[in-house]
Amino acid sequence: MKQDSVFWQLLNSIVVQHQYRIIHITPDQKEVWLEGLENKQAPIIRVFRYDLDWSNWLQRDMEKAAFQVTNFKKQLRKSKLRALNVYVSSYPPVDDWEFRVKEPFIKDNVEVNSVIVHGGNVQEACQQITSSIGKEIEVQDEVELDDLALQQLKQTVLTSSANRMKKERELFQNGKPLFTYFFIALQLFFFYLLETNGGSQNSETLIKYGAKYNPLILEGEWWRFITPIILHIGVLHLLLNTLALYYLGTAVERIYGNFRFLLIYLFAGFCGSLASFVFTPSLSAGASGAIFGCFGALLFVGIAYPKLFLRTMGTNILVLIGVNLAIGFAIPGIDNAGHIGGLIGGFLAAAIVHLPKHIKPLPQILGFILAISLTLYMLDYGYRNDNPFTVLTQAETLIQDEEYTEAYDLLLSMENQQEKYPEVLFYLSFIDIKQGRLEEAEQRLVKVTSIKPDFHEAHYNLALVYLEMDEVEKAAASINRAIEIESTGDNYINLRTEINRRLDSD
Repeated sequence: MKQDSVFWQLLNSIVVQHQYRIIHITPDQKEVWLEGLENKQAPIIRVFRYDLDWSNWLQRDMEKAAFQVTNFKKQLRKSKLRALNVYVSSYPPVDDWEFRVKEPFIKDNVEVNSVIVHGGNVQEACQQITSSIGKEIEVQDEVELDDLALQQLKQTVLTSSANRMKKERELFQNGKPLFTYFFIALQLFFFYLLETNGGSQNSETLIKYGAKYNPLILEGEWWRFITPIILHIGVLHLLLNTLALYYLGTAVERIYGNFRFLLIYLFAGFCGSLASFVFTPSLSAGASGAIFGCFGALLFVGIAYPKLFLRTMGTNILVLIGVNLAIGFAIPGIDNAGHIGGLIGGFLAAAIVHLPKHIKPLPQILGFILAISLTLYMLDYGYRNDNPFTVLTQAETLIQDEEYTEAYDLLLSMENQQEKYPEVLFYLSFIDIKQGRLEEAEQRLVKVTSIKPDFHEAHYNLALVYLEMDEVEKAAASINRAIEIESTGDNYINLRTEINRRLDSD
């Protein structure tokens, strides 16, 4: 009876005080497996109430426990896993046994430390357990609980674990996906609309249907911060974002509920478009910013429930965010500013709406103030004339309106920043071409392609310049490089055909 009391006091300390969860308990309630993945020292603990006899049985059981930990490692998809194996026995084994538990049992990237708690070493063993898990374990071995007290202690342990698991399940059951499917249907519909009205990769069609286009935003078309969320450029772009939305959106909507998810998704999409407007002058569209907002909302779950987050989805979410941002920085043409803006926007929106049944006025107010302040700052910076991307956008607009002198003067004010903004040289070279200054255009385009080798439009324009200067072989090299970077442009293919025809005739 005394060791039964020690057994349940151990479980009470680990489960109730240190919030491990019961993942398996035998029908006789003598063997209990516990999980606390946030504890790196001992993510898995086994507590076994068994009166030991011979140490060779102990050795076999330790090997069996290690085999079970190996199975847990596979289920958890861990490369390594540590466990603590605790025996609660009335007496130690009758023969020599200390050497069997002196060192951890290690096999297949599994490390299992074993501790034997018996009638003569309870406090010493508790110190060993404390050292193994990094948490204080307290057992009153001088007090023997009566049957009623022992039953109450059992109930406390089992109820605490059951309530924790119930609360965790409820976190993921706050709503059935509704708006996720709505946005999937909406982006599929608009993709069909784009394809049947000029093509989803046609700039004019994208601008017509609401893509993020800085010149028109500067002219007052503010809705272009929202409409890009439902537009996609090409089938692959649509497919990847639809799959990401299906998996991430449904998870976030189940956690936050329908209307909280709607606010998070729209605000994250707005923030993604806003960041893209401020930091990138190029035409863009896609749900990527809003999808990264779903990542941000899941990160907020990690703030509200750090242990649950780390135990369930934490590592996977952090890895996915890191991989996607790394891809964005590594591959040309991906709007990482929009991704980061969406990630921050989703996190702030989640902080404002918070999780269902969690009213936290002060953090919510702080989140709201921070979101508003950041949004106003970004809008102010984006519309200011000293923003380099605003200058580039204004120059692009002037060029489209054939006001070349004004555009040229505006761009010359930024020529000293050409290393950071090679688009300045690109636009200046375009004006040079229009005004017949081919040598100046060539010099600037060569400089552009050295600063930004993947700038396919610059290679294309350089091919045009070389062709006009009758340097056909250089023109061929430039257009081939442009097509190597961007193989879908019909005008690129047509120009190469013309250049090849000139080469053959020569």
